[in-house]
Amino acid sequence: MEFGSSNFPIFTKNDDLDDVRRSVKFHPTIWGEYFLAYASTEISSVEKDELQKQKKMMRKVLNQTPDDSSHKLELIDAIQRLGVSYHFEEEIGKSLKCIYDIYSECSNKDNNVRSVALRFRLLRQQGYAISPDVFSKFTDKEGNFNEMMFENVEDLLDLYEAAHFGVDGDEILDKALEFSSSKLQFLLPIMTTSLSKQVKEALKIPILKSLTRLGAWKFIAAYQQHKSHNEILLNFAKLDFNIVQKMHQKELSLITRWDVNDLDQLPPYMGICYKAFLDVYLEMEAEVENGGESYLVQYTKEEMKKLTRAFLQEAEWVYSKYMPTMEEYTEVALVTTGHAMMATLSLIGVRNTVTKKDLEWITSKPLIVQASAIVCRFMDDIVGFGIEKKYTAVHCYMNQNGASKMDTFAQLREQVKKAWKDMNQECLEPTPVSMSILKPVVDLARVIHLLYADNDDYTNSQTNTRDYISCVLVEPLTT
Repeated sequence: MEFGSSNFPIFTKNDDLDDVRRSVKFHPTIWGEYFLAYASTEISSVEKDELQKQKKMMRKVLNQTPDDSSHKLELIDAIQRLGVSYHFEEEIGKSLKCIYDIYSECSNKDNNVRSVALRFRLLRQQGYAISPDVFSKFTDKEGNFNEMMFENVEDLLDLYEAAHFGVDGDEILDKALEFSSSKLQFLLPIMTTSLSKQVKEALKIPILKSLTRLGAWKFIAAYQQHKSHNEILLNFAKLDFNIVQKMHQKELSLITRWDVNDLDQLPPYMGICYKAFLDVYLEMEAEVENGGESYLVQYTKEEMKKLTRAFLQEAEWVYSKYMPTMEEYTEVALVTTGHAMMATLSLIGVRNTVTKKDLEWITSKPLIVQASAIVCRFMDDIVGFGIEKKYTAVHCYMNQNGASKMDTFAQLREQVKKAWKDMNQECLEPTPVSMSILKPVVDLARVIHLLYADNDDYTNSQTNTRDYISCVLVEPLTT
């Protein structure tokens, strides 16, 4: 349909080409060449030795804790949330397999809300397709959750976190999420300052939607206030955080030294992007050639072509003042999120375990990639509505269905909620590919949730985003 409705005055006949092209006026980068200062950053041999020493101590603690104890559940949860589980994947995997083998027996006789919720969440996170019916013991005859079964805020918080790992059909988890979130909101005014801060953070970014390094930074601060915290684990997590931070600082220094030469045949704005893309792909090709895996780069190039073609389609809509249908918009806009391209690109990092079959799968529009893109596109379009000078899902849905802005927002948020359930489902065994391939796709959605949960922290990175970058990539933890 032609884009001429007075209800959607995004463009006018007087707009010149530059105004149309620049749909958002981004502020200059606040970091500039800041990370160049880390070019000489190195991890000392003392730090490496100390990390290995503490890692050995932590492995001993993990192995000596009985798998059938609630303490083991709490220990694994702490290790994961502190961002150090990648050191103990084999040990944690074996323990969770043992816990899964006795899941029915333990859950049936366990009436402790926290351990039931924690056991369920840890197993679902690991990919075990366990039934959520275990939570029915905490409901009344009408199927509503019984408030008397929940002794404290911590019980509600554990139920809330577990409920986010639902899939389509897990109705009891939908009720659990509604019940726990409303109760936590209600109890906020009477909580202690530290507990209130923890609950507010969880309500904004639950564990499912939390990024590993940022989540670790936040949880370290909360964990060291727990009276029952493990000092060995806490010290190990702090040291690991600082070492990983140095690695990232070094990588960022290399990215900040990229040199772009003038490309006379292209406009300046396009030349910068084009040269950067060429450099990236040349670097990737050089990296994988020795291993005989040059075909990996070809798949990423094809995804970049798809992305470019989708951007061109959006540009044609803008210049012709054509408003697409919701179906037309979604098909193209999911591609322009870049999630399919980035998901494919991420496989370069795990290329030793990636097969051509994996690449064929990830470039075939699998459900998890589409769901991750839906989270990005619709959350972006909601916070950008009325600010960005472009067509969004909000405009298209309102125009096609005669819906109000608030009804449209509600519909799009429902689609986002369903997308998270689809990603949860795709991460349950049997998975189409390994978790090393699936996790980066989910991580892309986690980045989007962080940036667009409340405001557009992507466009305006001078507030929350600056603080996130600073705590994860600039400020080391005090050990």
